[in-house]
Amino acid sequence: MSETIESLVNDLPISNVTVYALHGLDIIMPGEWDNLVGFENTINVVTGETDPDFIRQIADRANELYNDPNEGYQRAMWLYRTIDKTDMALGTAALANKVGSKIPLLGSFITSYTPKADTAQMIDLSLKVVVELVAFCYINGIPGDSLSDFLAALGEYTGESKMRLVALACIDGLIPLGPDFTQLTMSTLSSLSPSDWLENSTFAKIQDDIPGDNIDSKLSYVNETFVGIKDWMDSFISSNEVTTQKIVNNMQSYIEVADDKLDYLGAFLDITTNYYTHTGTQTLARRLIERAVNEV
Repeated sequence: MSETIESLVNDLPISNVTVYALHGLDIIMPGEWDNLVGFENTINVVTGETDPDFIRQIADRANELYNDPNEGYQRAMWLYRTIDKTDMALGTAALANKVGSKIPLLGSFITSYTPKADTAQMIDLSLKVVVELVAFCYINGIPGDSLSDFLAALGEYTGESKMRLVALACIDGLIPLGPDFTQLTMSTLSSLSPSDWLENSTFAKIQDDIPGDNIDSKLSYVNETFVGIKDWMDSFISSNEVTTQKIVNNMQSYIEVADDKLDYLGAFLDITTNYYTHTGTQTLARRLIERAVNEV
């Protein structure tokens, strides 16, 4: 990548569908996420520094760290972007199935050439969890199989990192799959064969980043990771009394969603949002700034 972390943060949108969708989740974690954009502004918020010269030194060091090939920051950014691209294809396929179901002749053709929407959604959900773990390891410079470190850190997630997991649970879990999405996903994962995974384009792209010496060990890692985060997701949803209707009602303040079209909402959000890239950029910026300020 030729970009700097500074340019990536400067290019973050102040408002778009992704930002509106994330604001729609404010009801679950009120006041915990700010859409920090602009690198100098982010440095000021993270460090409290106001001196322009010192802010410039921090920015320069953060850019150096991000572009250092011996660090894992760029790889983490690549993972965030790659997993987001899956959503657009997933949402398009889901909409194709929904449209096709209303046209019998077209429906039989589309169903033959598109994956079952729920199964594809569950694979996507599990791979997002793995990307979160692997990116966490890259960012913190620890081995990629440090599942225990990741699970221990979940309780300390705040701001944009916590928002990313909340969005994962709501946008990729609860809305498209229903309240039992974690249990349904675990059941589905246990029934999939290695060939099912190898046919998935996202898995094919990121499998080199998944710890394991072969396909079986990599899939075992995917399953262990999802089992590990399941308790956090279930506890978060239960303790915050999160329901699909609660999320949708709040999102209607930011995004026009018709009550009789809720079955299209998940596909719409898949196609129009890139919350992993957006909040991932913010997470990377925060970690780089925190490190840079200590090294300048």
